[in-house]
Amino acid sequence: MFCAYCGARAASAGVSADIPSGTAVSGSKVSENIILGEDGKYRWVYPLNLFKNPTVFLLIYKIFFFIMLGLFAFMFILDLFEGNVSLERFLGELKVFGIIWLVITALVAISYLIYALIMRGKYVVEFEMDERGITHRQIRIQAKKAKAIGAAAIIAGILTGSPTAAGAGIGAARTEMYSDFATVRKVKAYPLRSLIKVNSLLNHNQVYAYKEDFAFVKEYIASRCSNAKKGRAGS
Repeated sequence: MFCAYCGARAASAGVSADIPSGTAVSGSKVSENIILGEDGKYRWVYPLNLFKNPTVFLLIYKIFFFIMLGLFAFMFILDLFEGNVSLERFLGELKVFGIIWLVITALVAISYLIYALIMRGKYVVEFEMDERGITHRQIRIQAKKAKAIGAAAIIAGILTGSPTAAGAGIGAARTEMYSDFATVRKVKAYPLRSLIKVNSLLNHNQVYAYKEDFAFVKEYIASRCSNAKKGRAGS
């Protein structure tokens, strides 16, 4: 079990080790990791290993990939309007973007490594789940670090005129997310990564659960998302 405040392993397993501040600590154990509180909410803490589980890295990488893809498409559309489309020009721009992408890949990898070291190798998140929805919340001490990192990235983006860096900073500063089951459009499970994606139109939540609790959490969420498509299990 892990402390809900610092992410350190608790000296002894117990209900209070995994309950966020300000919530009822009394309740019943659904498993070794999940508590059902008297308020009807299930609660658990999951420490994601940032070096072994690639989920956070893939999320960041995907964001930058689509930003670059959008810029490339924008440049191509400009060429179309200006009548400058040719195979030679297209291949030249593709080469330039390829080089830029290699540089960005290296920067993302280095930045992720620094982030992982700052977080001591773990992204520790606490969950609250009931009949209406689920909250994903980074533990308090890590949330403070994440907001500081996000603020620094936003300032750096503004000073250097880089909207990409500023946008990444805004994303890093977000440490809590709530998914209303009624608005969820897709639920997809990745058991090998202990991950359940709970996606709404503008809200993509990531839920983590221990192997022994994974089926329970997945079925609980899927059965209450009446408007969602149930995606095939991934890896």
